[in-house]
Order: sequence, then C-alpha cells, then structure tokens
Amino acid sequence: MTRRNILKARRIVVKIGTSSLILPNGKINLSNIDELAFVLADLNNQGYEVILVTSGAVGVGLNVLGMEKRPTVIAQQQALASIGQVELMSLYTQMFHRYSQKVSQLLLTRDVTDFPTSRENAQNALNALLELDIIPIINENDAIAVDEMDHQTKFGDNDKLGAIVSKLVGADLLIMLSDIDGLFNKNPNIYDDATIFKEIHDITDELRQMAGGAGSRFGTGGMTSKLAAAQILFDNGQEMVLTNGARIREIREIVAGKEIGTYFSQKV
Repeated sequence: MTRRNILKARRIVVKIGTSSLILPNGKINLSNIDELAFVLADLNNQGYEVILVTSGAVGVGLNVLGMEKRPTVIAQQQALASIGQVELMSLYTQMFHRYSQKVSQLLLTRDVTDFPTSRENAQNALNALLELDIIPIINENDAIAVDEMDHQTKFGDNDKLGAIVSKLVGADLLIMLSDIDGLFNKNPNIYDDATIFKEIHDITDELRQMAGGAGSRFGTGGMTSKLAAAQILFDNGQEMVLTNGARIREIREIVAGKEIGTYFSQKV
C-alpha cells in the first residue's frame, strides 16, 4: 500500500537516536552515519528540504575518552556532551562532504523554543539554511541544559526535540529512527507473537499504558517518549513515521510512500 499523504511531503525532519549511532561495544557506528549522510544528501538533491535531529553526543564523548560507563555526576555528563558534540559534528561534516552536501549545526535548549523572540530567530535561521540547500543538524545543548526552579532548558529527550523542531519549521513529516521496526502491541524482543501497528490515528490511554507497561523496555524514554512526540505532532496537524535506524536507506522508500514502520497520522 502507498501512504499517499506522505507523497506530498517536501520538508522532512529525520531524528536519529543514540542506539543507531553507537554500536553495542561502545564504538561509533560509522556505517550508519555514512548511510545517513548519503540518503539525506540524496533527498536534498531531489529537492526535499531536510533537517537532521541527532542524539549521541554523550555516547560519542564516552568513546573519545575511552570510558565504558556513563558517569552519574551531572557536570561530568555535561563535559562528555561537550566533548562528544565536537567529534559528532566532525564525523557528520566528513561524511556529508563525501556526497558534496553542506551542513550546519544548531544546539537548542527548551527556553529558546518557548520564548517568542528566540523561537522566531531560530525559525528564521533554519529557513535561511534550507533556502541555501544546507542540511541543519540539531541537537539539544546538553552541555548547559538544566532544569532549575522555573527556568526549564531541557527538552527531556530528543524524541520530543524532534517533534518540537518539526513544529518549529512546519515540517510535513518527521521520520523517527529507533532500534525497533515500529510500534508493537507488545515487546517483540520478548514475545514472538508481537504484531506491529501499521498506522496509529489517535494516542489513546491504552496505547500509553501498553508502551510503559511492566516488563517493557520501552517504559523509560522508549516508546513512551515516542508516543509523546507523536501527540505533539497530532496537536499541530503533523505526521510521523517510526522505523528502524538499522535500515537507513529505507528512508527513501518511506518518502516514496511505501508502507514501512508505523505511520502516525490523524484522520481528518
């Protein structure tokens, strides 16, 4: 089947998670980064406006310093994010350069998107970059983002950041790359009879309970956060596809309307 509405999409946000950027042994997944650069550069060449929302700064920072475990001290995590972000952008720049694609970096905090003047400035910058055929690469500014009293700067997770960026730029589609093929009725890593939802048109309490239920590895920042991101998009009349970041080249098939992953779209 073809998801005909996706065929109209011209402005696309792609969000990639740490699990798609870092191998199980803690090393950087260079193959995935290279494939991501190739696919997004190819889409840009075809006339699509593409924005990349990336995680991975702390994971890359751990790799740079040869550390196996994420520290528990917040300041040390912030230092790792600062170190890792430089290396991550260096990798992206190198990989995209292979395909003659220019990129830029924007590091956001929640107060930037909440405060009207700074939000407008961010929108203007992103629109200007897209007009120049540059792919903006966005991450949360983890080195300084904190939540203190009434001054909230953290988005909470990059799934939410992906949805907020999609809202910010008026994207036609958010493609969320995860470590799972889509949204299932139960954890497919535990249950052989788990089935995937091809389409979701309403974020119900039943779905939320299923995503965060006991025994589900999706409960903390997994499927729960992806449903929250989908709700942000629904509230803004936007759409999302959740799919597996292990098969990055399928992004082109998704944009072509092929039924891959779980399609989140409200019925009018």
